[in-house]
Amino acid sequence: MALQSKDRTVLITGLSGFTGKHLAQSLTKAGWRVAGLGGERLACEFDHLDADLNDTARLSGWIKQVQPTHVIHLAALAHVTSSDALSYYRVNVLGTESLLNAIKEAEVVVEKIIIASSANIYGNAISSPISESSEPQPVNHYALSKLTMEALVRKWFSRMPILVVRPFNYTGPGQSESFVFSKIVGAFARGEKELRLGNLDVSRDLSDVGFVVEAYSRLLTSNQRGEFINICSGRSISLLSVIDEMEQIAGYRPTITVDPAFVRDDEVKELYGSPAKLFDVVGEINVPSLHDTLLSMYQQKARV
Repeated sequence: MALQSKDRTVLITGLSGFTGKHLAQSLTKAGWRVAGLGGERLACEFDHLDADLNDTARLSGWIKQVQPTHVIHLAALAHVTSSDALSYYRVNVLGTESLLNAIKEAEVVVEKIIIASSANIYGNAISSPISESSEPQPVNHYALSKLTMEALVRKWFSRMPILVVRPFNYTGPGQSESFVFSKIVGAFARGEKELRLGNLDVSRDLSDVGFVVEAYSRLLTSNQRGEFINICSGRSISLLSVIDEMEQIAGYRPTITVDPAFVRDDEVKELYGSPAKLFDVVGEINVPSLHDTLLSMYQQKARV
């Protein structure tokens, strides 16, 4: 028998992050009970724990108390420019293993566990669009830690109903300006005369956080398990086209300066994927236009 919304309890790690906040609000509106791990407590949570992912015993006790029917693991060290290589593996690899051990030790029966990996594992792919069978070519410790995490999670496929998702780039209101697309919108919203960026000759599969949230929500109740699924729009958007669109929205164009401090030697030039498998599993999902996404971000920043 399918669970009714009132019976659904989802545990979201990294809940107070950019994606987690949007996802928690969406699932709450859909009738889910939401419990969060890490960072600040949100108003929509019925329970919350701020603890180290690697504190397995503490996690297990809390999970036993919460009794989640579903889990979405978003918590990760995500910024690809960090110089602390060990922290990527401690959080992204060992932290994920600790969470799965905690679920096992709590002896809760979960319907689905979604674990967020990253499209960064593909690196400079030989051809695009990138499918789930494309050969991984990670070019930094963030990407390599995610690929290592995937290898570790495979051994759990026979024991738990796990889906691993590989999100490509996405943005939206509330994203930190440590991410380039939010940084660009913020500069335009503040009317800055100069915009200092790194590599300009890059293109990404850029979608909207609302698209990603919808994908996660549908995958939560899908029948698939033991699979890897791209979360992407299938469109390649250049950094310069984002700047051009923002010029139309804001009515001016700042001076664009390439700052060597922001230039990465291992920059991935183009990364866009195929959403065919995702759409085959959950059906078509509308991808908001670049204009609509950037406009929503611009309006939110202008109000702050």
